[in-house]
Amino acid sequence: MAATAVRYLRSVGAPTTAAAPASAPAAAPPSTAASAPPRRALRAVRDDERAPLDPAEFRAVLGHFASGVTVITSPGEPEPAGFACQSFASLSLDPPLVAFMVGRTSTTWPRIARAGVFCVNILGAGQGALCRGFAVSGGDKFAGVSYGPAPATGSPRLAEVPAWIDCTVQAVHTGGDHLIVVGRVEALGTDPAAAESGPLLFHRGAFGQFSP
Repeated sequence: MAATAVRYLRSVGAPTTAAAPASAPAAAPPSTAASAPPRRALRAVRDDERAPLDPAEFRAVLGHFASGVTVITSPGEPEPAGFACQSFASLSLDPPLVAFMVGRTSTTWPRIARAGVFCVNILGAGQGALCRGFAVSGGDKFAGVSYGPAPATGSPRLAEVPAWIDCTVQAVHTGGDHLIVVGRVEALGTDPAAAESGPLLFHRGAFGQFSP
């Protein structure tokens, strides 16, 4: 719901769960207190103890996982909003939920959050140029793009996409430098003619196609 997203916007930077109030530790039962071994003191992990992880290598290794490509759209305020999204997945059948991930620095996400609704447009093999248009920051991403309103939320449903999923925002969770957005599916559909070309895939930094 829109209220869920608005609550998130108001709480950026705050913990997602409240810390438990400090209290004295409960006394152990008399039968076990004498036999319990002493607890080791906890300490923070030092920098020299962390596993080395090169961000470039992280991206290169994870790039071996091929994925589909989507464009997430929303009515926006006052103009529609949208961005290309590779991190999308189905989440639950009952209730019907999907999820996508978006960077916390995204300038498009706050507009989608305020609307509280979005449409996942699953791109086909020939829509690489469309994806690139929505992957850039700023400008009018919808210029020259044909679309109509999705039936449940009014979010832009792009023309000639193989499939679309119309959602309301169910929940928003933090995940490191990204946000995990859960959407409840309100409507969905396919375009059989557009689906004949197969999906648009992303693998190791380049677009590709599925060959059965």
